[in-house]
Order: sequence, then C-alpha cells, then structure tokens
Amino acid sequence: MKIICIGRNYTKHIEELENERPDEPVVFMKPDSAVLLKNNPFIIPPFSDDIHYEVEILVKINRIGKFIDKKFAHKYYDEIGLGIDFTARDLQGKLKEKGLPWEKAKAFDGSAVIGKFCRKSELDLESIQFQLTKNGEVVQDGNSSHMLWKIDELISYISEYFTLKIGDVIFTGTPAGVGRVKPNDILVGSIGKEDFFRVKVK
Repeated sequence: MKIICIGRNYTKHIEELENERPDEPVVFMKPDSAVLLKNNPFIIPPFSDDIHYEVEILVKINRIGKFIDKKFAHKYYDEIGLGIDFTARDLQGKLKEKGLPWEKAKAFDGSAVIGKFCRKSELDLESIQFQLTKNGEVVQDGNSSHMLWKIDELISYISEYFTLKIGDVIFTGTPAGVGRVKPNDILVGSIGKEDFFRVKVK
C-alpha cells in the first residue's frame, strides 16, 4: 500500500502557512509504517515540540492504473474516508529552509491516521463537508468544493508519475485551521454528522 499525499490544495491553508500557491499539485509520500494502528493513541515523537494535526479527505484506490485520463478517474475509487496527516512543523520548517525533502517531518511512524471509509455514492463529491474537533471544539472545517485540484484531477495527475494499485490511499490536502497537539488531546474527525475517527494524543 502506498500513501500518497497532496500538499497546498486549499487556498486558506496556503495563506495561513505563508506558502506560495503552486502551479500543480504538491505530492509527497508516506510509507506504510506511518499508518497509526487502529485504536492506538498518537504518541508525540521525541524529535519534535510542534506536532500539528491536518485533517484530510481520503480516497482509496480500487484498481491498477497508469496515465489515467481525468474523465475515467472516477472508475478507480469507490470509497471516501477521512484521516490526519500529522506534521512535525518545527522540523518541516528547518528542512524547507535548507531545500531538503519533508519526509522526516511528514512520514514518521504513526503520522498517518486512516479512519473508516464510506461508499462514495453516499456523498456529494463536489461538496463534502468535513470537520476536525479538538477536545470538543471545532478547529478545522472544510469542504471539498474548496480544493484547488479535485479528486479526479489528482488521480489523473498522480498516475502520470506513480502506478496506482489496489489499496493505495490518497490524502487530498488539508483546509485552514491546522494547529499544535498536546498530550491528552482528543481529536475527532467527521464527515457531515458521522464520526470517521477518534484519536487520543499521548
């Protein structure tokens, strides 16, 4: 399983981190060891003092594809989920300053929360409303309509560079509102009124 992540896909998130708006999707990867095992807490790693949550809509690939035309991309997934891309923001800042890859800040063990999935037929893909609460307070409130690149565009673009395989998961980017986690925080992600994951921070 590959975890393929998209950065800078929501304008307000780009602005809050003072990044440049990209001309094409920003793609990075996480290894399968980044997946936080179900029902396990997220443990803040010792190499960072500034771990941020980033809630994201997930897409699970259901067939093998390469050079997928955008008009056929909808055939390559049946399920939509929700997850968190945990980011060591302090470490990422240092790596970016030196022009180095982000993997140490983005792909460390436990950095990928993959919640449950639902059938895409249950959702309006053009307007998926999703939220993240921290200790009961809404901290991120996003909608897929605000994506710079929509799901089918992302699948087409990614498949130019990487063969997509059954079970691969795409993290489609995070909206504004990212922030720091602390021990004992409770993070709950939802689509509409349905919870898709719950994570305790230690």
